[in-house]
Amino acid sequence: MKKFGVGIIGCGNISASYLGLAPLFEGIEVRAVADLNLETAQARAAEFSVRAGTIEELLTAEDIDIVINLTVPAAHFEVTKRILEAGKHAYSEKPYVLTLEEGEALRSLAAKEGLRVGSAPDTFLGGAHQLARAAIDEGLVGEIIGGTCHVMSRGMEAWHPNPDFFFLPGGGPVLDLGPYYITNLVQLIGPVKSVSAMASASFNTRTIGIGPRTGETVPVETPTNIHAVLEFQNGALITLGASWDVCAHRHENMELYGSGASLYLPDPNFFGGEVLLAEQDGDVARVAGRDHPFSIPNAKDGQGAERANYRCAGLADMAAGIASGRPHRCSLELATHVVEVMTAILKSAEQRRWVDMVTTCERPDALTPDQARALLVS
Repeated sequence: MKKFGVGIIGCGNISASYLGLAPLFEGIEVRAVADLNLETAQARAAEFSVRAGTIEELLTAEDIDIVINLTVPAAHFEVTKRILEAGKHAYSEKPYVLTLEEGEALRSLAAKEGLRVGSAPDTFLGGAHQLARAAIDEGLVGEIIGGTCHVMSRGMEAWHPNPDFFFLPGGGPVLDLGPYYITNLVQLIGPVKSVSAMASASFNTRTIGIGPRTGETVPVETPTNIHAVLEFQNGALITLGASWDVCAHRHENMELYGSGASLYLPDPNFFGGEVLLAEQDGDVARVAGRDHPFSIPNAKDGQGAERANYRCAGLADMAAGIASGRPHRCSLELATHVVEVMTAILKSAEQRRWVDMVTTCERPDALTPDQARALLVS
């Protein structure tokens, strides 16, 4: 398989994950990084033994085939547009754009240039979520008719030293964390038909709790407490709670209710975890694993818990798709639909009405254990 040269624009916190995990995968090799601040790029490059340069140098480099866009969300559209105009495939952190119009513009440009666009999250390719996908596809729960998912906490200012952009337009829990949940729902049960929501911002400011700016307040200019109902094309109704205004709660990350049984899923922000199936008689059992490599713990989170972390799986799958001519799973069509769902939730809350989707997408192909193993360095 061809090895694609990869460059990264944006050398913030998340770039370390991409640089550290890319060597796990076949077909991709990170060769260069760039940032508006050249010193930041140079520091990250030295850490991971790649070269640093300006954004223009990276975009014109002959050994770079794919560029990962790790800039702040407000810059995603313009940076990805520049990547495509430079004749390179693009892979963006989520959300890859902030409006449906931006997504459609990138779709047109990518088609014109004959280039691919991919987008995080790729956590839905994790072993836990692919196990849930198999349980649904094999009919173990019947038809999905409903469900709930909740992503709620006290806020990003507790752990992020520079949380300002999380509380500005383009931020908020739906656009920041919604991609994990909504993308996973779409890959499990299909596209969304319409949404209804209500939203608020419970606090006018947030106080930074970590780092050199501890005690500094930042303004809140976007909703931080959102409750939505998503109607899917298959008829399922899913409740989504996304809030940074909650001190504590007991909601599960995700539950799906089928006509024959229910599934309890782990946090779609992560690749692994336990999938439980609840029968009508009340028995709850763990769904047997399928030896999926993206379930194997290979890292520890901030609390010291072992986690399966295979970030770059979506990028590697895109590279393999380019090489073989098949669609990639973290596709522009999927990401565009999810962006429309998220922005429709905010629109519904603002206008206090149902909002129908104008986009749709196919469910991405399931990723079997053997297909996942083929993406990894043997």
